[in-house]
Amino acid sequence: MELAISICLGIGLAAASGFRIFLPLLALSTAAYFDVIQLSTWEWLGNWQTLVLLGVASVFEILAYYIPWFDNVLDTIAVPLAAVAGTILFFVSLGDYGPWVSWSLAIIGGGGTAGLIAGSTAALRATSSATTLGIANPVFATLEAIVSTIFSIVAIFIPILAGVLVLLLGYRIYKWYHKRKLKKNSLQ
Repeated sequence: MELAISICLGIGLAAASGFRIFLPLLALSTAAYFDVIQLSTWEWLGNWQTLVLLGVASVFEILAYYIPWFDNVLDTIAVPLAAVAGTILFFVSLGDYGPWVSWSLAIIGGGGTAGLIAGSTAALRATSSATTLGIANPVFATLEAIVSTIFSIVAIFIPILAGVLVLLLGYRIYKWYHKRKLKKNSLQ
C-alpha cells in the first residue's frame, strides 16, 4: 500500500509540474520543511533556502505566463523542463526502492505524465494564440496555475485521489487529441 501511495503522490506532483514547473516543487519543499512529508532522498528540498528559491522561481514563472508572446516562447522550454521536474518529483516521492526501479518508474511515470500535460497545454495555448490572438492566454495561464496548485495540494494530502484525477485527466487529453485527429482527417 505504501508503494501505491508513493506512486500516486509522484504522479500527482508530476501532473502538477506539467501545468507549472516550480509550483509542485515548492509544494513538496513546503511539505518537507513543515514535516508533512519525510523525504528519504534529496533532503535538501526541505530546507529554508530551497523553499525561498522555489518561491521566487514560482512567482517569476507565474508572472512570465502573463506576458504576451513570451508565454509561447516559454512553452518551448517548459515542455522538456516539465518532464525533468516530473521525473525528479516522482523519484523523490517514491522513496528508496533501489535506483533501477526508482529511476525507471520516475522517468516513465513522472516524466511521461508531466511531458504529456505540458505538451497538451502548450498545444492548447498555441491554438488559443492563433484563434484569439493571445487574448485568452492570460485566462489559460490563471487556470493552469490554479490547477497546478490544486494538484500539488491534493497529491500531498490525498495522494490516491490525485492518482485518480491524473487518470481522468489523461483520459480527457486522449479524447481531446482523438477528436482533433478525427476533425483533421475529415477536413482532408
